[in-house]
This record gives sequence, structure tokens and C-alpha cells, in this order.
Amino acid sequence: MPVEFIADLHIHTCLSPCADLSMTPRDIVEKAASLGINIIAVCDHNSAENVSVTRDLGREKGIYVVAGIEINSSEEVHLLGLFSDLDDAFKMQSVIYDNLQPGENDEDAFGMQVVVNEVNEVLGFNKRLLIGATSMSVNSVVDLIHGFNGLAVASHIDRDGYGIIGRLGFIPPDLQLDALEISSRTKPDEARIKFRSYRYLPWISSSDAHCLDDIGRRTTSLFMNHSTFEELRLALRGEGGRKVSF
Repeated sequence: MPVEFIADLHIHTCLSPCADLSMTPRDIVEKAASLGINIIAVCDHNSAENVSVTRDLGREKGIYVVAGIEINSSEEVHLLGLFSDLDDAFKMQSVIYDNLQPGENDEDAFGMQVVVNEVNEVLGFNKRLLIGATSMSVNSVVDLIHGFNGLAVASHIDRDGYGIIGRLGFIPPDLQLDALEISSRTKPDEARIKFRSYRYLPWISSSDAHCLDDIGRRTTSLFMNHSTFEELRLALRGEGGRKVSF
């Protein structure tokens, strides 16, 4: 019988240039554990380089860590790619790197992009322009995510900046999204009215945390049999009594 799991499926680590340097994998996991969050997804901008260490630390605290990437399409629409397998996430990362806007990160303008280990030691700095857009269209990004067995979620659709509706004016009906994300800026009741024409897709709400205090400021309840990726997939589909609620 499905039971409730509390999930925050959009968290940035210190690898994202716009995130606080305090957003290390260890501190993220400890914060999530203190809030009783069962499932988190690491979704750094255009990269997955801090996912593996976060997943290992999550296991120690009984938190399931989903491998994610927040991908910036050529239209500058943000999409979450959520993956069960780290290898699939890294395959997606490789495609992103091949299609990422050329240039080197300007740390003074955008912030550092830090790769760390399990004890908060710096392993290196990603020099790519992770804040930039890729040359891949929204449709191509969604197709690639599915090609790597992932789930495609339109990020913060209620935001004008980088939200699909704000950028395109609508959600293309043929776009094979697995879910839509509502940010913490919009109350659930307001979202149900404003975006009622998109209720044919499941909705989640996440913190999009860039600092530790933001983690868990908005969560999603997942009613599933176990905290696994396949159960998450089934919950988004509403199969077998599984469901999503926020």
C-alpha cells in the first residue's frame, strides 16, 4: 500500500554558479534530514558533477537522492532531467557539454562552480559556462532525457524568467513532459486557477534551493510503495494507487 514520502526535487549545490558556497552535498543532506525530507534531487545547471557524492551521503541518512540536471534549452527554458542511473545522468551531461554555449565561467560575474567531496573538501572548479544556454531546443532536450531513461519536468512554470510559459507563451501540447514544477513563489490554490489548462500533466513543487535555508521551503508528497526512481515514475503516472500531491 502506498505511503507518503516527502520530496524536494530541485536543489542546487555549490556547483551551480548562482548557489551559495555553503550548498555542499554534506550540508544539503544534513539539512534535508533535519527537515524529515525523504527524497531530494540534485539539479545543478547543465551539470551532474556533484550528484554522486550527494547520493552516497544520502544513503547514510536514509535519503534517496535522484540524479538530476537543470538544462537550459536554446530558447532559455529550464528543464529538469531526472535519472535513475548515474551513468545515464553523465551521458546526458556529456551531450550538454558538447552543446553548451562556448566560453569560460566568469567567477566575478556569476560565482564559483565548485566540485567537492563528502567532507566538503574542494576537488576542483568547473570552468564551463554552466549558467549559459545549450544549442538544443526544448523538444530535443525532452527527447534526450527520455532517451536516457529519465523524466522530463518543466522547471518553475510560474516564473517569467526561464519558465516555459514565460519564454514560449504556452506549453506545446505535443511536448512529452512527465511533470510541471510550480515554484515556492506561487501558492497551490493560485496555481490551480492560473494554470488549470495544464492539469492534464502531473504537478510537483520544489524549493529550487540555492542556499541552505531554502531547502524544503516547498515540497511534494509522493505516495509510493518504496523510495525508488521507478516508484517515482509510477507516482507521476498515477498508477497502482500511487500519486503526487503538493
